[in-house]
Amino acid sequence: MQHEITSPHPLLDENGHLIETGYARSLILKYDRQAIKANSLRIKEWDYYLVYNKDYALALTIDDNSYMALDSISLIDLRIPWEHTNSPMKAFTLGKRNFPASSDTGDISVQGKNYDISFINNEKERILEFRMDDFYEKKPIKGRIVLEKKRDDSMVIVTPYKESKVHFYYNQKINCMPAEGVVEFDGQEYVFKKEDSFAVLDWGRGVWTYKNTWYWGSASGLADGKRFGFNIGYGFGDTSAASENMLFYEGKAHKLSQVTFNIPMKEGKEDYLSPWTFTSDDRRFEMDFIPILDRASNTDFIILGSDQHQVFGRFSGTCILDDGTKLKIKDLTGFAEKVSNKW
Repeated sequence: MQHEITSPHPLLDENGHLIETGYARSLILKYDRQAIKANSLRIKEWDYYLVYNKDYALALTIDDNSYMALDSISLIDLRIPWEHTNSPMKAFTLGKRNFPASSDTGDISVQGKNYDISFINNEKERILEFRMDDFYEKKPIKGRIVLEKKRDDSMVIVTPYKESKVHFYYNQKINCMPAEGVVEFDGQEYVFKKEDSFAVLDWGRGVWTYKNTWYWGSASGLADGKRFGFNIGYGFGDTSAASENMLFYEGKAHKLSQVTFNIPMKEGKEDYLSPWTFTSDDRRFEMDFIPILDRASNTDFIILGSDQHQVFGRFSGTCILDDGTKLKIKDLTGFAEKVSNKW
């Protein structure tokens, strides 16, 4: 049995410990950075947006890892396939970016040498604006995307760490946001239309342990003409109170139990571009995944490092809603990833 959090209250008590762990369908617990009692250099906050359709995708990140920060723009063309990511880094931001304490209200904007990124959040929409003068091969990129703000259920999870009571991860994933806008790069326009383009927000606040690995998968699109998506994942922290696995159908969340990523192996290593499968212990999420592109990144600074594989592709299979309704999914665009960090 997974524990659902249903009553609003502060996230942390006077000792900086989590008051309640589990999952929720909205961001009902109040996050306050000042209530954290851990080493301030371990605090990590970010907003990550992925906007996509069956042909191409845009990813934007603003984060503050206290001792460093990344501002990232990624453009992915699934037709070629091709991708490029440019992630300027800044040192010792230490919370000075003033991230909003909620995903519902508050704006965040950053500027750097020859680039700026802003996430504007009002009552009806989220506006993503960005430019970078030297994105790739001295070529600029710019764009403006508007996301329709719906009062949908979302995936919210409060994850503790067994290593320390002052370490935690508070995370929300908002799927299936209709997206509209244009990205301009290298003489091309990448047009996103509400009819077939959707976005997911990964909103994260917390105090992480030094070394961890996570698995995350997400998709947003249409199933039989209805808005449908999912969030799946595991790999770090103490998830005994709840998993982060959830289906979304026409704005309503349907909670899943445990989902396993079956990544193919070749010569003792993950073969990310061969077909994957996904299975669940409750048999409510059974999916095949055909990869198209591996957005891979591997950095190693001895003390700090990251090995990332975000694989974009198509999901096909079956999902079962809470009321027993079975959905047949065919070629739903999304991604699945494995990320290992020393940070």
